Amino acid sequence: MSDEERQPSGGTGAPGGAAAPGGAEGPRELTRKDMFLGLIHSFQAAAMQQMGKMPSPFTNQVERDLPQARLSIDMLEMLEERTSGNLTGEEARFLKHVLTELRLNYVAEIEEDRKTAAASPGAPPA
Repeated sequence: MSDEERQPSGGTGAPGGAAAPGGAEGPRELTRKDMFLGLIHSFQAAAMQQMGKMPSPFTNQVERDLPQARLSIDMLEMLEERTSGNLTGEEARFLKHVLTELRLNYVAEIEEDRKTAAASPGAPPA
């Protein structure tokens, strides 16, 4: 059985032994691949929220925390490094795509902060 087909301990894709929600065909079990892609997606969503690109699902407010966004990106970079050579092509491409998107957005946010600071009256030169 391949790693993609293996299930987490307990045999189901959800915590506590319950079946994970699925489509019209009924509950489906999550594969290791599904869980890995979900992990990447959750770090992506967190970083986008932390950069102020989307509202927090808890407060429905846009909250910006660039140091925390940097940490989320760093975590994905660490995952990329530690899983190098152990990912399927799809997993590696998805992780690379997400990292590229997040890095570009992060740099844009930093540049926006610099422009705003430079335009402020009495601001020290950058």
